[in-house]
Amino acid sequence: MKALSIRQPWAWLIIHGGKDIENRDWPTKFRGRVLVHAAKGMTRDEWSDAWGFSHGSGANPKAVESGLTFGNIDRGGIVGSVEIVGCVTGSDSRWFMGHYGFVLRDPKPLPFTPLRGQLGFFDVPDDIVAGLLSTIATKEAP
Repeated sequence: MKALSIRQPWAWLIIHGGKDIENRDWPTKFRGRVLVHAAKGMTRDEWSDAWGFSHGSGANPKAVESGLTFGNIDRGGIVGSVEIVGCVTGSDSRWFMGHYGFVLRDPKPLPFTPLRGQLGFFDVPDDIVAGLLSTIATKEAP
């Protein structure tokens, strides 16, 4: 399964905060579900800028409610999955601000799974994917 590494708190905003566009400088023809990898690096300025940008989106109260902080946000691993359904050069979404926007839908949180990220789309080892899928199956079992 493919993954895409995204800096925090943008990855959290995709999975929990309604962020429906991932901005990139390059287009993609990829369509389908990908794992969301939270990059290890994040500066305090990036943290502050993202929350300032997201003000009014409804994401900030969710972050406060969940106790999310600069120090405890998951970094350096898989945090969820999302479906990529398009790639656009313009959008009315509040989240669009790049040359290209990957249009996202149906985000699903996953248990944090440490994994080294890579640039662009990258393949996640089958054993890690199997472990994530078994966790989902266990949660959904009656």
